[in-house]
Amino acid sequence: MKISSLLKALLCALCITAVSCDNLDDTRVPAMPVHLVFQSVADWNAWGPGGAVDSRRFILNNGERVPAGYPFTALDRTGYGGLLVLQDVNGQTLVYDLSCPVECKTTVRVKVDAETLTAECPQCHSTYDVFSLYGHPLSGPAAKHGYGLRRYHATQGLSPYMVISN
Repeated sequence: MKISSLLKALLCALCITAVSCDNLDDTRVPAMPVHLVFQSVADWNAWGPGGAVDSRRFILNNGERVPAGYPFTALDRTGYGGLLVLQDVNGQTLVYDLSCPVECKTTVRVKVDAETLTAECPQCHSTYDVFSLYGHPLSGPAAKHGYGLRRYHATQGLSPYMVISN
């Protein structure tokens, strides 16, 4: 009897997850070029996330250069609102556009809350799960409309060590 109830609950949760994934719109932020290369492990250690559940912001837009002192090249591009580069609890590198998909402005960027392990828009106050649910909305207008953060690719190699692209 207990197994049957557990199985029903599991199937229900899977159905809800499948339906919610179909309704996720992670393309509201305009597609812009993304290219950021970490040439070595030393570069990654100096500028990348410090480990699991840590994040860094990279912005190269209209004269903004974040982080200050980062050696951006003429080929580097940081998407629409900038890049949120982080490592999940398993150390996997994940990358999102910083621009809130509700606001769709280059200057309205989500910020990571280290205590809740979520990202929040300072304007509409939507929150996103960036460490385990791949930028899915948790609350606010983004959750109501199914707007997720735009994701980018991170490819790890030997040389270069890490390439971030769209």
